[in-house]
Amino acid sequence: MIICERWDIILVPFPFVDLPVAKVRPALVFSTSKFNEANDHSILMMITSAKRSVWPSDIIISDLTNAGLPTESLLRWKVFTLPNTKILRRIGRLAEIDHSRVKAAQIQHLLG
Repeated sequence: MIICERWDIILVPFPFVDLPVAKVRPALVFSTSKFNEANDHSILMMITSAKRSVWPSDIIISDLTNAGLPTESLLRWKVFTLPNTKILRRIGRLAEIDHSRVKAAQIQHLLG
């Protein structure tokens, strides 16, 4: 079982609410490793290329190389929990520049 750190980019079977299947997609680990280990689950945030839709709250990932992403991607406020046993592997890490944008958006959208 993989225990991830906050800001890790991982591959997971992403659960879709409107489909009976899951697709392997990247996701951002939003919770701390302490939370993840204690609860056997991680809090994750959707990463998408968003070719068909745009949400006003989307956050563009500026450092794709560090994130391990092959194409332009963004973070979307579709937040979910997933058992750590479902994490397939780490592919990268969100860069510091992007941390600050996520933290600012968290304050604005979730705590504001």
